[in-house]
Amino acid sequence: MSHTAEWTVRLYLFEDEGTTKARVVLESGTTSLTGHGAARCNPVDTDVPEIGDEPAAGRALHDLARQLVNAAEGDIEALGASATSREAPSAAAGWPM
Repeated sequence: MSHTAEWTVRLYLFEDEGTTKARVVLESGTTSLTGHGAARCNPVDTDVPEIGDEPAAGRALHDLARQLVNAAEGDIEALGASATSREAPSAAAGWPM
């Protein structure tokens, strides 16, 4: 079975009173998911926006990844496959990850 798809991912970063906030939006053409993340600058540290961007973006992407895996697990289970083992989160039923 051959399949090709293109999904669009947009990552938005913004500062709000010492907190870097990130929002990542995935558009698959049929589905839209949004992940969120934030990072706060310690008041005693030098404020370097680029440093705040990295953990905020990483946390937003991690949130999005969790949503994608959960959606895939739900789709797999809806097709009648066995439920994913909660002890091994990286291995969905029938679809190694």
